[in-house]
Amino acid sequence: MVPITATQDGSGRGALRGRTALITGSTGGIGLAVALALAAEGCDILLHGLATDEEAAPALAAVERLGVQAWYHRVELADPVAIAALVAEAGAPDILVNNATARHFGPVEDTPPEAWDADIAVNLTAAFHLVRLSLPGMRRRGWGRVLNMSSIYGLVGATGRIGYVTTKTALIGLTRAVALETAESGITCNALCPGSTLTPNIDGRIRAAMAEGGLDRAAAEATFLAGKQPTGRFVQAEAVGAMAAFLCGEAGRDITGAVLPIDGGWSAA
Repeated sequence: MVPITATQDGSGRGALRGRTALITGSTGGIGLAVALALAAEGCDILLHGLATDEEAAPALAAVERLGVQAWYHRVELADPVAIAALVAEAGAPDILVNNATARHFGPVEDTPPEAWDADIAVNLTAAFHLVRLSLPGMRRRGWGRVLNMSSIYGLVGATGRIGYVTTKTALIGLTRAVALETAESGITCNALCPGSTLTPNIDGRIRAAMAEGGLDRAAAEATFLAGKQPTGRFVQAEAVGAMAAFLCGEAGRDITGAVLPIDGGWSAA
């Protein structure tokens, strides 16, 4: 196990130096925030997404500026063969963050079967394969961290997003099962459940609401958050990244099987 190696100011930076993290869906939003937080601790990073190399270049550069090695691999997570290649590219990662997400909106009876299948494949089956393929290397080293990015919708129900609610709830079950199976191995497995975060996807929806309703930014955000986070503000992606870094460090070694909401009190309501 790599000990925490504090810098002169005692910050603990470099605690993950020598480790490699594979983070799916990490060219923006929460995934990139997690990548930056881990890189700040010295962790090398394999970014993943569906962006072109040119589109992913700014995210890659942001990670590299933190003084670590970084790569980008474009992979369709609905393809098990491509998933195996992704894990091989990471060289058996020390840290796996299952963050990539597909989502489709609409009531159950209007949800096309192919939309359901895509949600299951990307949000759940891919996570299973990535864990399955990453665990042997973690077991050999006697150290590993698995973080499954669930959601507030893994904790509470909602209408109009059957695939998303189902898969994010199932990720919590996967987390608990893996945590118990690896409890004595030096590996931890936890789930994070962010509330509404100002990701590029949500920012686009707010901009659309502004255009359609003639709203200013503050009004559009308030409308979007109504009935959600009691704090009345978006969760910061950087805060989710900081929690991920904490769980991956030495201080997180005895936290496993946990389901941690970062939701501004939404799940407490």
